[in-house]
Amino acid sequence: MTDTPFEMGPIRPVDEADSLLIRTTRGCPWNRCSFCTLYKGMTFSLRSVADIKQDILAAKNYFNGHPFETCFLQDGDSFVMGTKDLVAVLESLRKAFPSLKRISSYGRAQTMAKKNPADMRAIRAAGLNKLYCGMESGSAQVLKNVKKGITPETIIHSAHMAKEAGMEMTQFIILGLGGRELTEEHAIETARVLNEINPDDIRLLTIGVKSDSDLGLQMAEGRFTLPSEAEIIKEQRLLLENLEGIESHYANHHSVDLLLEVRGQLPRDKARLLAVLDRFLGLDPKDQINFTLGRRLGYYQRLSDMDNGLTFDFVERQAQKIREGDESFEEIFHRLRTQVI
Repeated sequence: MTDTPFEMGPIRPVDEADSLLIRTTRGCPWNRCSFCTLYKGMTFSLRSVADIKQDILAAKNYFNGHPFETCFLQDGDSFVMGTKDLVAVLESLRKAFPSLKRISSYGRAQTMAKKNPADMRAIRAAGLNKLYCGMESGSAQVLKNVKKGITPETIIHSAHMAKEAGMEMTQFIILGLGGRELTEEHAIETARVLNEINPDDIRLLTIGVKSDSDLGLQMAEGRFTLPSEAEIIKEQRLLLENLEGIESHYANHHSVDLLLEVRGQLPRDKARLLAVLDRFLGLDPKDQINFTLGRRLGYYQRLSDMDNGLTFDFVERQAQKIREGDESFEEIFHRLRTQVI
């Protein structure tokens, strides 16, 4: 909770760390994805335009003229609001904070697809010019398995509408979401959909399965097999290799990701990014474990950090202790991933 005189939700994208946060909805209108526990137990609700406008004025007074350039609309999907209501909120927001250059929101493909092109243009004209979209996968089977409630065709259609309206777009992908069972399909089909969309930004997230999620239950029952860290990097390499004809900025940018140095502009940096993935995959398995453990514990940020002999030896001693214990490396790596998501 916050001590501000206006409501704030529980989440915002990494890129919105310095943004003004204004809550338009509470929770997620879908809230059935098997991998997500963020809104577990929370009933979705739309906030009234009057309440949102009151919060905008409260934020204006609270921040006392701070020249925000960016604002993010919380929680899970502002597009579930009626177009006229959302436009009214955006106009009020721009009036209260005239310094704003970007207003952004999560946008669920299924919700956006219910808008028409004129709606999308009106929303963009009112100031919402940046979307964060969790497509997660381009595979119809993976999307079905994780109960995403959308299809690849809907993802492509809604993305085209948003782009034609002039909105910037970030698409989030969850590496490992297909499990070992669908790793190739997940990578190749996700690349296919991204090639169709050509989003401004592609952001990769590495899977971490919460034990109290539906996907956690599937793991416990043996219906979903979690890929290893190296298998997830192989999957990412296959995805990146199949990205063609797009000009997106591609990045591993969350602390849950193993190789944060894999970030750059496509197509210019594609070969360099593939080379980083290949360098990890080319390591001796023992060195792969050393880097992964050091990265997960915060001792490494880049592969070149392994060149520091003192740090390498320290991490290797930690690895040896694990070898003498009962828990496997992959169990530990996964547990450490789930602690940061």
